[in-house]
Amino acid sequence: MTTPPSATPPSATPPSSSAATSSAAAPRPAPWVRTRLRAAPLGTLLGAALAFAAVLLAAALPRAQDRGADQALRSFLEHSGSTKTSLQVTAPAPETGQSAQALDATLEKLLAPTGSTFRVDPDETVHGTRTTKRQPLLNPELSRPSGNPPAMNLLHVRQAESHVKLAEGRWPSSTPTAPPQGAPGEMAPLQVVLSQKAAATLGARVGSVLKSATRVDGTPSVEVVGLFAVLDETDDFWVDNLGCLARACEHYDGENLSWHADALVGTGDLDRMATWSRTAEDFWRLPVDVGRLRADRLDATREEVASYIAGPTAAALARETGRARLHTTSWLPELFEQARVRTQAAAPLAAIGPAGVGGVAFVVLCLAGALAADRRDAELRLLLARGGSRAAIVGRLLGEGAVTVLPAAAAAAALAVLLLPTPRLAPALLSAAAVALLALLAFPVRAAVLLSPARPAGRWRRPVAELLVLVATAAAVLEVRRRGVAPPGSDLDPLLIAAPLLLALCGGLLLARLQPVVTGWLARAAGRRSGLVGFLGLARAARGPASTGTGARGRTGPSVLPMVALLLAITTGGFGAAVLESVDSSRLGVARLNVGGDAAISAYGKSPLPQGLAKAAGELPGVRTSVPLWIDHDSSVLGTTQRSSQVTVVVAEPAAYAELSRVLGCGSFDPALLATPGTQPADAPVPALFSAGLAGQAAQGGTYTVLPGEGGQLRARVVGVIECTPARPARDAATVVLPAGAATTALMGGADHPNRWFGLGPVDGDRLRALVRSRLPAPSATPSPAPAPIPGSGSAAGPAPVPADEVYPVSTSAEAVTELGADPLQRSAQRLFWAAVAGAAGFALLAVLLTLMRTVPERAALLARLRTMGLRRNPALGRSRGGLTSKIHLACDGAGRAVDGAHPWPVDGTRRPPDTTGPCPVPWFVSTFFWYRLVTVVPYQRVVREDTEAYAGQVSGRGPPPQPLRVPGPPQDCLHRGLITLDVAASPVAAVAWWTGLPFTCRHTESGQR
Repeated sequence: MTTPPSATPPSATPPSSSAATSSAAAPRPAPWVRTRLRAAPLGTLLGAALAFAAVLLAAALPRAQDRGADQALRSFLEHSGSTKTSLQVTAPAPETGQSAQALDATLEKLLAPTGSTFRVDPDETVHGTRTTKRQPLLNPELSRPSGNPPAMNLLHVRQAESHVKLAEGRWPSSTPTAPPQGAPGEMAPLQVVLSQKAAATLGARVGSVLKSATRVDGTPSVEVVGLFAVLDETDDFWVDNLGCLARACEHYDGENLSWHADALVGTGDLDRMATWSRTAEDFWRLPVDVGRLRADRLDATREEVASYIAGPTAAALARETGRARLHTTSWLPELFEQARVRTQAAAPLAAIGPAGVGGVAFVVLCLAGALAADRRDAELRLLLARGGSRAAIVGRLLGEGAVTVLPAAAAAAALAVLLLPTPRLAPALLSAAAVALLALLAFPVRAAVLLSPARPAGRWRRPVAELLVLVATAAAVLEVRRRGVAPPGSDLDPLLIAAPLLLALCGGLLLARLQPVVTGWLARAAGRRSGLVGFLGLARAARGPASTGTGARGRTGPSVLPMVALLLAITTGGFGAAVLESVDSSRLGVARLNVGGDAAISAYGKSPLPQGLAKAAGELPGVRTSVPLWIDHDSSVLGTTQRSSQVTVVVAEPAAYAELSRVLGCGSFDPALLATPGTQPADAPVPALFSAGLAGQAAQGGTYTVLPGEGGQLRARVVGVIECTPARPARDAATVVLPAGAATTALMGGADHPNRWFGLGPVDGDRLRALVRSRLPAPSATPSPAPAPIPGSGSAAGPAPVPADEVYPVSTSAEAVTELGADPLQRSAQRLFWAAVAGAAGFALLAVLLTLMRTVPERAALLARLRTMGLRRNPALGRSRGGLTSKIHLACDGAGRAVDGAHPWPVDGTRRPPDTTGPCPVPWFVSTFFWYRLVTVVPYQRVVREDTEAYAGQVSGRGPPPQPLRVPGPPQDCLHRGLITLDVAASPVAAVAWWTGLPFTCRHTESGQR
């Protein structure tokens, strides 16, 4: 009998406990972001690297620009000297109660308002008291080179003892000097110390009592109680009004030499310093610390300095110090204005490069986002079809981007801040944040656009956008033609700087519109010929990249973004290089005008050059034109509307001087105007060229009397008017140019011995100086003989023998160009520009590579299909090399196939089969040339000439050149530099595309063959 089953049911787990156990045992779904990043690690790394590079460049460029501007400002102010960069404060000394403590207290009050935008270095301040008028020293034993007695000023300088050392005697007493006994009306001498060099020059010694002229209230006198030696005479402490403390200074009254020397007074006689010259003044020299000035705060600094000199700060200081006549002067406002003008002149060059690389980086980031959206189009549409919303999908894409972009952007910004330290942080952070935001949003925004339903009016978006770009470009070009890239006296206009980039954008949009049409025509023409490869290349170029999305229908056309990236890089490099070349040319013109030619030798005053020096200089290697001339700045002309006018007379050989004027572009004239017939009488008027200002006071063809400064006279007849002349290029200068000859030299004393020599050609400055030294006459015959030594002075009283280079100064245009080019502002702008151009070329290369890498699988599959149709291996690989080019090259790629098929001899001279293709340099070069010539060079040719001439003059600190200079070379020079940028982007593309696509292509080709 079968036993029935137990009725007791098995123990069952409660439902809640079973559900919990199942839930705990089931695997948790992986986060979306981690899954996607792990699925494409290479793409993740490349996206982070792109964001890192873009943010690093965005953060580094503003900081590099700030550093360059600050260094240029500080260098400019440092070269101006500490005297011009100091605040000079003076006030009348109090009649009674003068003390060192009062001077120190006033200094503290003067330093109190500083420190916000500018700071005064307290360790470099100089203050004290000085007499206002030098008094003659009538002691007969003192040195009198020309019979005139020496003169002396008295100073009390608080910081003097730290810059000198006592060599003999003692320091002046800190207590007032007692009046002499038995002489109630006589003043006690002031105790002073002299420098050793000044005492030796004057003939004074310790214990000497130096007396001045007798006055009603007594005879002022000083007693030399000590001698000091200066520790460093080159120290800025001794500039300004302290120079005659270190040594005796030469003072000329006409040709009579006398000595000026200053002496230091102690604190004990401060209250009696006014007895030396009746009046004394307190002074404070406050040197501004130029190492702390910032270019971005220059306007605020200028306002604060102006307030300190004459404004609310000056009024407050007068009240606080109790000195109603407190007066402050400084050269700083003028220097700040010059610095501002210099910065404005260099601003276009400093802005073109960053603007270009910014535009290219923007295009590359947008292209990367578009390519990523195109690659993942099917995945995104699948998510949308399975119920996902567009907001959720975009949120997930933002999460993906945040994980890769934000850490890379933060690391790049931190690296830029560390590598380029500068006080201003906001511009770099804002720029970095903007680029990081663009890198983060490019892909999600593009995906949102792709997932949006098509709108009926969507086809008009691109034409409207292109029309807006065209309008903005036209406005920018018109403004540039009307105002220039940087109008004088105005700040930088972003629209004017963006004009080249807008032109490049218009060129890219135009090529994107024309390329499908032109290549379509060529494809139809190639379809009627035998051969398949050329037709396929042209058809693909006209159709554009294949799209896997559902929205891809019909002919999509080539992508405009790689084309725009390349054209932006070309425009940035070409236009900026044209500006640099024009600046170099204008700098050479300014240097030639400053020198008077390519080389010049001058003599001081009216002294002539050594006999035979001008002829020997003209025979040096490299000299093409030698122009000896005689210049007299003290001549006058009688008979003008002002009766007598002071003029500069230039006597030169007409043909040589006309050539010099023509080359320099300054006052060109026909040398035949100054020709003098040999049969004319001795008293016949000499032909002369008058400057424009002087000609306005004379009549054309009139005869006037010229009176040279050395005596004599001649009659001159006006035969022409010149705007300027190389001997004196100032436009407002009154000059008269006379021909060298017997008639001129006979009536003008000294005109037969030139005192200037100008030369044209590549002259070696060292060789020219060696020639001058070899022709230097004996010391007794030098133009400015040194005064005779003073007996008993203990040192040579006269100046040291003058070197030959100072007696007859030699200058060359090459040295002047080097001096102008050494300006830190120019160097900073050029370095920033070339760094930006390199960045733009790199981003353009990256844009092309991104496009190539996206199309490699498609091209490889096409070649595999062609191989199955019987195409041989070598022609297939040739098709890969010819097809792996940028979107710019696609149009000429197909045209090159057609041309190559019709004519089997390509430009490289190698024979190819009719169906094989290769690179197509000729159509690409021609199309690029005509676009670049039409779009970039022509509209800016005049603007580049005008603005860069002003830039070269303003940054040199010598004003614009007197006459507009010409930019040498044709506009194609600008094109060549742009093509170099394109070659930099195109050459690596070919290599990278070859090595990237070759293995994959070979595998597909072999599989098709099997």
